[in-house]
Amino acid sequence: MQLIRSALAYIALIAAILALLPGMAGLGASAVSLAVILGWQDMRRVPKAVFVVAGLAMVFALGRDPGLVSSAAGNMSRLAGLILAVTLLSSVLSRTKDLQKISASLFSGNPSARYLSLSFGTSLVSIPLNFGSVAVVGSLVGERMRSSGDSPATRNATRAVLRGFGVSPTFSPLSISVVLTLTLLPGLSSLQLLLFTVPFSATLVLCGLIWREPETTQQSDTPENRAGLAPWLRFAALILAICAGVFLLSHQYQFSYAHAVTLSCIGAVLGARLLAWSRQTNPPLVNMSNVSNELAIVGGSAFIGSVISGAVLGQLSGDPSVPIWLWPVIAACVPWVFFAAGLAGVNPIVIGTLAGGILGVIWPDNALIGLGVGMVTGWGITAFGTPFAANALIMERLTGYKAMDASFRWNLRLSLVGLVVASLLASIVTAVLI
Repeated sequence: MQLIRSALAYIALIAAILALLPGMAGLGASAVSLAVILGWQDMRRVPKAVFVVAGLAMVFALGRDPGLVSSAAGNMSRLAGLILAVTLLSSVLSRTKDLQKISASLFSGNPSARYLSLSFGTSLVSIPLNFGSVAVVGSLVGERMRSSGDSPATRNATRAVLRGFGVSPTFSPLSISVVLTLTLLPGLSSLQLLLFTVPFSATLVLCGLIWREPETTQQSDTPENRAGLAPWLRFAALILAICAGVFLLSHQYQFSYAHAVTLSCIGAVLGARLLAWSRQTNPPLVNMSNVSNELAIVGGSAFIGSVISGAVLGQLSGDPSVPIWLWPVIAACVPWVFFAAGLAGVNPIVIGTLAGGILGVIWPDNALIGLGVGMVTGWGITAFGTPFAANALIMERLTGYKAMDASFRWNLRLSLVGLVVASLLASIVTAVLI
């Protein structure tokens, strides 16, 4: 059964790569659906619920306008392909010696330098690895905790990893948050969005310096393993190449943003495979049988969002009669909605799909950046500030620190400050451009 599920995942990935050919959207959506159904017994409750709602959305679309199913299947196939491509890239890169050296070197320096190194380093590693960055760097924190015991140094390291990954949905051009936002808000430019969100994420990480525990000199010894300049340069060059490929394909050749990310990531995977063959090694093909949860959430949410957008658009006749002053207020509420839903255990993909699918259709075109900023900043704060976020649960398993403690005792004040700033930023941008 695992072999069949992995094969279906690869079929969905190939369909996403060949998305411009006729029939590929239906093939990709069908492969994703079959992979989810076959993995149903191993799935968590939230992905199951999302996929069930997607099934109900399909029934609704068939009764209302069958044309909605075709466009929704295309969205589902593209975003599922994106997740599969990033998963494949993460598995390939996690084997490299460069990544291990880089991760170990993040623990060097005095307490402040180590916090910044771990947080910004995790953010950098998360661009191509997504959740793999938490697993790689977090496992090193767990090893230090097992060897040296619980200490302010290990707790600060855990804070840094959670916050570093938490801001990646805000600034990473390969993150599902940015891709989903740009997919649901097609009038928004990626460069325009990142112009606002990159400074926000950097500022949020720097603010984290305020909320740490004091460490003694004995607790800040540097590790013996340090990466030289070469591993950093190679890793940075890879990230720049992937991002350059994304921007070239999406801007120069007018590919959809999700399709551009998928193609760029697959290009890096194929390059790594060719390099391995040139060194006369043949690493095994990555098994993708355990991606049913991700496919259900991402694919199901993409399908739901497309159906909602099409249904709302079909109901509109002209501009909605909304007072001008209300748009900045709605923009200010968007990050808080993400965070509140995250506290209730709702995945940000679900809220992003609903926000983009409903608000994106009626939002004033000239102020679309305000909604985009509210969505990705709220997504990022939810990623490190709520106990049900995947990275918090991964760190709990690796280090033993409770996700509730990490969210409420360690990060709550930073989360609240971030939410206030995110609300003001989204509201002011909307008010100025409307």
